[in-house]
Amino acid sequence: MKLLYSAASPYVRKVMVVAHETGLAGKIELVPSTVAPTLVNSDVAAKNPLVKVPTLVLDDGTGLFDSRVIAEYLDSLHGGHRLFPAEGPARWTALRRQATADGLLDAALLVRYEHNLRPEPQRWAAWSEGQFRKIRQALAALAAERLGGSLTIGEIAAGCALGYLDFRFPEEDWRSAHPTLAAWYADVAERPSFVATVPKA
Repeated sequence: MKLLYSAASPYVRKVMVVAHETGLAGKIELVPSTVAPTLVNSDVAAKNPLVKVPTLVLDDGTGLFDSRVIAEYLDSLHGGHRLFPAEGPARWTALRRQATADGLLDAALLVRYEHNLRPEPQRWAAWSEGQFRKIRQALAALAAERLGGSLTIGEIAAGCALGYLDFRFPEEDWRSAHPTLAAWYADVAERPSFVATVPKA
């Protein structure tokens, strides 16, 4: 398997945390790939029409995307603890938490693009504030989840989302507003899978 990736992508990090937690990290060849809304990358486009990372290229050449699909695929390849609960309330809780964390990341990346790719005279402050409002609402929702217990894709996604805020938006003091969430994150960030996947610029 090959993973088309960027070391700064929080979605790539989510996939790689899953790979480490499932013992599959050593079976994945990492292929650095630069993508952005304003760039053309024909190599990524050949496997993913959305031209995004992560994209997992299977041994038969099939491309899998996005991070949710790749993570669940990897979780199907091992015989240990399942990160995607198979059924019942535990499954829907894990998927809801993942959706909340991914939505936080979607909003954060839109702000990042607005500030770093759009020419300054064309930047829209109200747009950015609207995205930050989503980020803060998602943080409150994650705090209300009282994360903990058995690790699932929900906790992995939440940890990657919080790590991305620290990486790209250190001025966003989410810890003061959500100390219980901050304490949970301090613990999960020490897991070997998270230590091995700290984002890099």
